[in-house]
Amino acid sequence: MADRTRLHDLRQQAHDKGIPGNSKMTESQLRQAMKKVDKGASPQAAKREARG
Repeated sequence: MADRTRLHDLRQQAHDKGIPGNSKMTESQLRQAMKKVDKGASPQAAKREARG
């Protein structure tokens, strides 16, 4: 249950940062994309790069 809650929280944080359609991203992809957004990347580019 804790894993689901953590993943839900990460998805909400990603949504708040403007990363679109993050429901199929893994936890590591979400973290990577959010780091890129924090460093100034656009949310769409961060998602694309994180997903490979």
